[in-house]
Amino acid sequence: MNVLGLLLAGGQSRRMGGGDKALRLLGGVSLLDRVIARFRPQVGAMIINANGDPTRFAGFGLPVVADSVPDFAGPLAGVLAGLDWAAAHRPVWEFVASVATDAPFLPHDLVARLVQGVREAGADLACAASGGREHPVFGLWPTRLREDLRHAVVVEGIRKVDAWTRRHKLVTVSFADRPVDPFFNANRPEDLTAAAALIAAAGIS
Repeated sequence: MNVLGLLLAGGQSRRMGGGDKALRLLGGVSLLDRVIARFRPQVGAMIINANGDPTRFAGFGLPVVADSVPDFAGPLAGVLAGLDWAAAHRPVWEFVASVATDAPFLPHDLVARLVQGVREAGADLACAASGGREHPVFGLWPTRLREDLRHAVVVEGIRKVDAWTRRHKLVTVSFADRPVDPFFNANRPEDLTAAAALIAAAGIS
């Protein structure tokens, strides 16, 4: 699919104790490796959005793109970085799909269903939901709104995802949260323990 996959790894991981949360191990495999394995078949190319020294991700063989907005401006800055990379390297591609890199149970049909949701609803954007909760960083972003987003983040100082998406037609695509919520995210060390228990109980790879 001609959609750019954006792996959001630019946060500061304070609740995990700092460092790169995406590189933490779950069952001997990094969270980032697990997300990549599920995400790669869904997109035409992938990039990692991360700040700091990019060489720490060299083993993944993917372009590493830093925020152009300083001071850890949040996921919207990461999405903007992805849209800018797409404009430079995949200019005819219509969408960027973003995922958090701490979600080891990412749906295998995430991108296809987000694209379908946008097409069927005539929407601008899509985000995922499960268990009655929206997950805005698991989203589909049109490249045509790149400059609109830049103005919002750089000029207006908008940081909350929904503060910008509500300006456009957004469709929410719901996913089943059983037997495991596909958007379970590992924010704290104890979440890694819980994820390992879910893998053992549900037989998830």
